[in-house]
Amino acid sequence: MNAIQKYFKYRQNLIDQYIKGDMSKREYLQKNYDAVIYGDIGPFTNMDTVEKALFNYQYYNALAKEMKSTSTVSDMEFELKRDYQDRSNYYYSKKDKATMAALRLIDFRNVEAYFVKVRSKYLKGKLFEIVLQDEDVILHSTSTVILNRLRDEYVFTEGSRKSLIDEYVNHRY
Repeated sequence: MNAIQKYFKYRQNLIDQYIKGDMSKREYLQKNYDAVIYGDIGPFTNMDTVEKALFNYQYYNALAKEMKSTSTVSDMEFELKRDYQDRSNYYYSKKDKATMAALRLIDFRNVEAYFVKVRSKYLKGKLFEIVLQDEDVILHSTSTVILNRLRDEYVFTEGSRKSLIDEYVNHRY
């Protein structure tokens, strides 16, 4: 088992603990963040395999969420808060590049995508779910570039659906 496979096995263990209620969403996010940041792999400059692209997705998603969470500290100066928000957006854009790399590597085959029903007014009509059926992976994005490409590839279904991981998606952290 290589380092990427070990990470995904560890991540699945974290997900199982979260689903069972053994840890909160915040604890899950923190442990996943620690695993990607302090682990011995990635991010990859050359995403030449789906596995590398999916690792980069997780890596940048963890960084983005951490920066976003840090930006919500109430007594933080405006400039510092803005800096954390900008860094979060930057990491989300890197995550979207990894998403697109994974989609290209599988040539958009066995992909299903749709908007998800969310409680967040900000994300309503923006957040969509991408299911890579052969990989048994669920990705999320708000990127209009990815959305348009999914539509161009005829794998995006219009309308909103309940997320396959609705409890996670709609639980605040």
